Amino acid sequence: MPQVVIFMGSKSDLDKLADGIAVFREFGVDHEVHVCSAHRSPRYLTETLKRLEGDGLQVVIAAAGGAAHLAGVCASHTLLPVVGIPVDNPPLNGLDSLLSTVQMPAGIPVATVSIGKAGAKNAALLAVSILALKVGSLREKLRKYREAMAESVEKQDRELNQ
Repeated sequence: MPQVVIFMGSKSDLDKLADGIAVFREFGVDHEVHVCSAHRSPRYLTETLKRLEGDGLQVVIAAAGGAAHLAGVCASHTLLPVVGIPVDNPPLNGLDSLLSTVQMPAGIPVATVSIGKAGAKNAALLAVSILALKVGSLREKLRKYREAMAESVEKQDRELNQ
């Protein structure tokens, strides 16, 4: 039973989502990844979303480039939290995706993270944070993750100044 689904508009986006998928593996979060297009396969998208909701899905992540309507379409069909990842594709390097994802009409919210790979990792960490509201073990793993990150920065600083 997936807790999180990652929808991507095209299989070619998979490599850009790898760091986010790795976060779910690191935290032990059940997840699924699907190719669904807001424009080319809207019926398949909504059917897949409804099926996963029935299975206990908690968070939706949608990654798309160009017009990037995937996250907004997902948000219009569910009450679950939706996180949008703008994908950095040519010719505008993700600026079009960012604006399409972040500029949602009032009433249909989409949490939007940064463009590209950093956005994929942050979307996964945001999903973990949402799940951690109810799952104490995830909250503890997230705390340790952040502590390790801080320790890494401090170590780099010590090494730089030796």
